[in-house]
Amino acid sequence: MEIRVIELLTELKSLIQGKISNRWMCIREVSDYTSVSESTIRRAIHRGELKVSNATGKLLFKVSDVDRWLNG
Repeated sequence: MEIRVIELLTELKSLIQGKISNRWMCIREVSDYTSVSESTIRRAIHRGELKVSNATGKLLFKVSDVDRWLNG
């Protein structure tokens, strides 16, 4: 019984992490999420260090890309 509960919790954790990493954030949300100023984020974009989408006319970032940028 305990093993099955652990398996289910592990499965839930992976599902939740997948949804979080595919979420999109605007630059203000990224700034709040990382505690980094918007100008620093814009510099990272300009240097090619941080992936960004501008398809909607607004800077949008995937959480997984922001995490990757933070972790080097």
